[in-house]
Amino acid sequence: MISRSALSRGSQLALRSHGAAKTAQRGFAAAASEKASYEPTNIAGVKVAARDDHGPTTRLAVIAKAGTRYQPLPGLTVGLEEFAFKNTEKRSALRITRESELLGGQLSAYHTREALVLQANFLREDLPYFAELLAEVVSKTKYTTHEFHEEVEDLIHLKQAKVDAAAIALDAAHSVAFHSGLGAPLYPSPETPISSYLNEHAVASFAQAAYTKANIAVVADGASEAGLSKWIETFFKGVPSTSEAQIAQVASKYHGGEARIAKQGTNSVVIAFPGASLGTTKPEIAVLAGLLGGESGIKWSPGFSLLSKITAAAPGASAHATNVAYSDAGLFTIQITGTASSVAKVAQETVKALKSIVEGSVPQEDVVKAIAKARFNLLSGSETSGTGLVHAGANLISGGQPVQVAQRLKELEAVTGDKLKAAAKELLAGKASVASVGDLHVLPFAEDLGLKV
Repeated sequence: MISRSALSRGSQLALRSHGAAKTAQRGFAAAASEKASYEPTNIAGVKVAARDDHGPTTRLAVIAKAGTRYQPLPGLTVGLEEFAFKNTEKRSALRITRESELLGGQLSAYHTREALVLQANFLREDLPYFAELLAEVVSKTKYTTHEFHEEVEDLIHLKQAKVDAAAIALDAAHSVAFHSGLGAPLYPSPETPISSYLNEHAVASFAQAAYTKANIAVVADGASEAGLSKWIETFFKGVPSTSEAQIAQVASKYHGGEARIAKQGTNSVVIAFPGASLGTTKPEIAVLAGLLGGESGIKWSPGFSLLSKITAAAPGASAHATNVAYSDAGLFTIQITGTASSVAKVAQETVKALKSIVEGSVPQEDVVKAIAKARFNLLSGSETSGTGLVHAGANLISGGQPVQVAQRLKELEAVTGDKLKAAAKELLAGKASVASVGDLHVLPFAEDLGLKV
């Protein structure tokens, strides 16, 4: 291998020019961002968003307005989730499993605070089968007593048992931030008496209200517009347009406050502030999340982010900042998890880090890195984690439009250090939502951190 010192000055200049040319080619990212956006349409009364990169596989999902925010009783969202891909009027659960495996498909059901997601990943040519299957799950699932008691109920109890300190803290932060609606826990805690509310009849009634054309969106990644139009119109015509049972919709209101929950084992603290919703443009919030960060993208380096530097000096603790976006609200969260003493130390240093941003002591180079991180998160979210697919559907069912990625990229690139300072100052000046779970003798109060609640 030729060492760099062995290269002539002319060669080094040529290499630099080549690197500059590659940097100039970032225009390709703008072209790629056009493909990253989902294009909305309406097919036979069903809200649809799609994009097509002409690859060999497809992701198809039904996004229903049936997240925990909309459940009238505790446990109904997770109950509806567990009934997905069970027996329908046309097929048994066993047949669904065997047919999907023969086609090499993957089926999944999961939920957020706002949406229930029924998703199928499959080879592109199998779109007709999986479009029919998803329509069948939505409109023809049998909510049988034996399946509820033998399968659904047990799975719910297993998920309740897996709720850890980090999940409890995040739920508690949402609770003090929003009270009801978005404040409902993602999964009912083991102490929640769900048997008083949850049975197959209650789940069926919730499904009747949620699975209507008014409350669902179909999102496709890797499907042609002609194919979607043909098969959605064919198979989703049996989905009712409306239902006598209605999904309750109450606008979110931010309150702020503090919750402290004693628990043995791992400790977790969440410091949260009002964030950016799906429909609002607050690029500085995304950049602020990148600047605070928490996890290095390079495994042999602690990384540039403020939280990664803080946790490097506090063994036994991890921290991560993110903006959780909803249709009419957002929650900017900083979650710290680990031993009680380490969590307490990191919590103190985290507030100091926010104040340092307000004071303008963050190097400009780190701001540039944070913007790059925010751009990467925006583009990669829909490609790898599927967040873009869920957000596109969530926007549609709430009456909005999918995010236009090219526009969001321009907004991120326009963020300056002064805008970050103003955003951090606004967070610290308002009411925080703080949740502490674990050894309360050690974990600090919000007042100890210098936060208003």
